[in-house]
Amino acid sequence: MNAVTTHDHKTNKFKWLLKREFWENRGGFLWAPLITGAIICILTAIFAVIGLVRFKNSGAGSDLQFSGNMAEHARQIGGIGDTALLVGISLTTLVLAFVVFFYALGCLYDDRRDRSALFWKSLPTSDLQMVLSKATWALLLAPALSIAVGVLIGVVLWLIVGVTLAAAGMPGMSAVFTHAHPLSVIGNTLTVIPVYLLWALPAVGWLMLCSAWARSKPFLWAVLIPVLACVIVSMSGILPGMDINYGTVWYTLVYRGLLSVVPGSWAPASSAFESNFNNNSEIHGPADLMHLMNVSNLDVLASPDLWIGAAVGAAFIAGAIYLRRWRELAD
Repeated sequence: MNAVTTHDHKTNKFKWLLKREFWENRGGFLWAPLITGAIICILTAIFAVIGLVRFKNSGAGSDLQFSGNMAEHARQIGGIGDTALLVGISLTTLVLAFVVFFYALGCLYDDRRDRSALFWKSLPTSDLQMVLSKATWALLLAPALSIAVGVLIGVVLWLIVGVTLAAAGMPGMSAVFTHAHPLSVIGNTLTVIPVYLLWALPAVGWLMLCSAWARSKPFLWAVLIPVLACVIVSMSGILPGMDINYGTVWYTLVYRGLLSVVPGSWAPASSAFESNFNNNSEIHGPADLMHLMNVSNLDVLASPDLWIGAAVGAAFIAGAIYLRRWRELAD
């Protein structure tokens, strides 16, 4: 009984730490994608109205007819609905990259700067739990919430497109709803979450390590160290006898070390994506694009690049946990 109670107590503490992170950072996790999506939806509606008015005034609406393959026409119209949903999700994942970058960079530094680290150290919570709660938000919960908000925005865009096509008198416009594949789009997008967790580990781990270590200006330390290292290595090429693969150095330190917080940045590591690119395979619509994305997401799990980076990122997070135990308060 005591063992079960202790386990539940530790679980509850971690849940409360996760809730605390959301309460303190809901502006980035929730409101940033929501506000961005709302602005895009409003602008889309305005442009749709303007375009519809011009279309009606031109008199082209009365000439809309269709005499081709109805099945192909319905598939193309349905693809417009899939595209609208995908655009909404893409917008929020783009916001996610900025949110995760600056959240990971400041999460431990801000605790030391405002002295709240002293308060949390006085509570029965370990440094391991504190750091892992922040890493969980950066790598798992923030992407999941971003996709959920993206689906909501995508549905709104989808409705705007459907209403616009209906008002324009588009033949077979109901196919934008009946021949769309929202469950397939959402299902393929959900495969991003486990891949993102592993792929973004080195960047998130490095940013959190700098956040735990820097006494001031963690952004400069986190960015300048890998960039200057790459510049120095590149400049060494003027020395005789130096044969260094500069592309690999920049890829490892800057692309993987900083930019892997961007969803989809794992595409170069996917053999399926590379094969499609090298063979100049055509993408005829959203269905082909979503299939390629799904294959690429699953294929990258077999990439050594992903697992090596994940191991390095885990080591960085372990270093952040160690530094939080003794690092003095920030200036």
